[in-house]
Amino acid sequence: MNDAYSPVPELNLLKEFQDSLEGQFFAPGFELFKYDKGLDWFCGEAPDAYLDRLIPFAYATSSGSYYALWRCDDRTDLATLPVIFFGDEGDLCIEACNLRELFRLLAAEPDDPEDRARLASPRQRYHAWLQRNFGLTPPDGTGDVDGEVLAEYTRRFAVWVSEFASEDLLEDVLGALDLDVPTP
Repeated sequence: MNDAYSPVPELNLLKEFQDSLEGQFFAPGFELFKYDKGLDWFCGEAPDAYLDRLIPFAYATSSGSYYALWRCDDRTDLATLPVIFFGDEGDLCIEACNLRELFRLLAAEPDDPEDRARLASPRQRYHAWLQRNFGLTPPDGTGDVDGEVLAEYTRRFAVWVSEFASEDLLEDVLGALDLDVPTP
């Protein structure tokens, strides 16, 4: 029997690290949950073939926002899939081009001074873990994320949603992504 958290080695490493913190958090609101627990609320009556292309894996905030991998194509390395942020208040965006980029973004210092003090030790451990496992460091804010690639994923995501979404859902998605009607 395989006791791995997921079929994604990068997420398995992160799960081991998260478990080692014994309930402490290394990033505000981030917490892995049951891998691929489903997204019925987002897609409504979408066929399973569409629902299966979204793989939720973590809370992004303490208020219920979460991250999901989007199977935008048939690549086998799931860690290279784009990461979608689903906000609890209707926010929606392509957060990162892949898991390693998300891991770097999670390493950014929190804005809240209370969080900074509370998360100092787990955050320092996370930075060391990120360097040790992937040779990555926190972003320095100088173009660490490829905006053109994110914009292309955003456009492709909107086109994909337009294949199955109700008119209302598509309008909500396009509004959240700040896009017009997508074109294939």
